[in-house]
Amino acid sequence: MPNIKSAKKRVKIIEKKTMTNNMIKTGYKSAVKKFEEAIVAGNLEEAKTLFSEATKKIDQACTKGVIVKNTASRKKSSLSKKLNAAMA
Repeated sequence: MPNIKSAKKRVKIIEKKTMTNNMIKTGYKSAVKKFEEAIVAGNLEEAKTLFSEATKKIDQACTKGVIVKNTASRKKSSLSKKLNAAMA
């Protein structure tokens, strides 16, 4: 544990940031899971709406710096491939 006052403050700030990052990460992962469940179930109309929601969550996580830009684009690309395969 830190002894200096400013170091103690930094520990508190880091804990808050970690909680925020985990919340954002959990949000986009659950959106992706919902989309994939809709694809497996065969609900194409629902999958379309969930696809836009999942890409929005991924973009938000990228903007906040939780995931890297290339990771975000790779995840969005894989989701669109799954949607296009289900549509065909």
